[in-house]
Amino acid sequence: MGSSLQPTMGSPMTTGVTRALRTTAQLRGHTGPRVNGIDRWLAAQLQRTVEPVGVGVELWDGSRPSTLPHRTIGDMIVGDRRTLLGLILNPELWFGEAYMAGRLQVRGPLGRVLEGLSRLSLPAGSWRERFSAGLAVPNTVNGARRNVHHHYDLGNDFYALWLDRELVYTCAYFDTQETSLDAAQRAKLDRICRKLRLRPGESVVEAGCGWGALALHMARHYGVHVTAFNVSGEQLKYARVRSVREQLADRVTFINDDYRNVSGTFDAFVSVGMLEHVGLAHFNTLAAVLQRTLRRGHGRGLLHFIGRDTPRPLNPWVRRRIFPGAYPPTLAEVFERILVPSGMSVVDVENLRLHYAQTLAHWSERFRAAKNEVCATYGEPFRRAWELYLAGSQAAFATGWMQLFQVVFAPRESAPPSWTRDDPFDKPQRTL
Repeated sequence: MGSSLQPTMGSPMTTGVTRALRTTAQLRGHTGPRVNGIDRWLAAQLQRTVEPVGVGVELWDGSRPSTLPHRTIGDMIVGDRRTLLGLILNPELWFGEAYMAGRLQVRGPLGRVLEGLSRLSLPAGSWRERFSAGLAVPNTVNGARRNVHHHYDLGNDFYALWLDRELVYTCAYFDTQETSLDAAQRAKLDRICRKLRLRPGESVVEAGCGWGALALHMARHYGVHVTAFNVSGEQLKYARVRSVREQLADRVTFINDDYRNVSGTFDAFVSVGMLEHVGLAHFNTLAAVLQRTLRRGHGRGLLHFIGRDTPRPLNPWVRRRIFPGAYPPTLAEVFERILVPSGMSVVDVENLRLHYAQTLAHWSERFRAAKNEVCATYGEPFRRAWELYLAGSQAAFATGWMQLFQVVFAPRESAPPSWTRDDPFDKPQRTL
């Protein structure tokens, strides 16, 4: 999710007592105090901030600032004075908190309003960023388990409602914008295997394996032996059952342990969607893992991760409610703190951020279709939080606030896995 408020494209604004009453009723029955002059002044300041991206502000009694632009892409409907103050003092946290609680509504398409608001961001290094970054849960071994449990152990049934068939919870690869989500996720798995030039009989270690889709894909289609590490009990339970059902248990070993405890040597190292959870303070530990586990001479690796162009912490609301302990690194941080200390040479870098925006569009659509099941099991605040997280993340990747990098690397003394950049995709690589 972007490090700002998140926007949407909306319908034309309307006025009148009837619409104001209807809006108030939608705010979970909260009428708020009577609007006074200070409220109107604060609303005008907020309106002045969001006006450049075409977002309107409406107070709980239906009134609007006189500075309202002639045409808006959508409106923020503020439910009470507390929400109004929060949006003024700490918008990056309070937008999410208020939306989750139903004290803030968005009139118009949520995604487009969030995309507009994503373009409004506090300058990097602001006191709010520094303060919120200091509250993050550290990614020690125990802290990492708690952080992973918070997000990934919500229940496999929850993720099955809106992910693809194989439960791949990372950026897909779309050959065209019409490609289905299932096909795009299979294409992503294959793209990773081809970039690594996997060969039958080789050994692969995967750090953070999710529900096992990539590990099983590598074993089935490329004939390799995979050792996959994860600290999510729910995900591992699913992956192990699937490996037995698909008769791949002799080629894939799923281990309930932290990446820091990887031992042995391997022909290839792969991590998809885990680096964001490592944290800068532990990049040196990951570097040590790479240095001791990648086979010299022909070893190679791939890191697939959410990142940024400039260093700054993740949105504080996302860290509080969705991804505690997460940090999206820059390429420079990955190169300088992981690859250089581990003696690795960068072979290839690809940015797939628009593919992630497309992936999130699919997830958001599927999540909306499953909203009744989600609400029945987890409650309305949880549903609204995840609705905002998915839409806000799509906006962040669409606008460039967030990036999705794939980095291929190899030990300095090793030959690159491919002669040319196109070589892995020129001819079939699968064994089956």
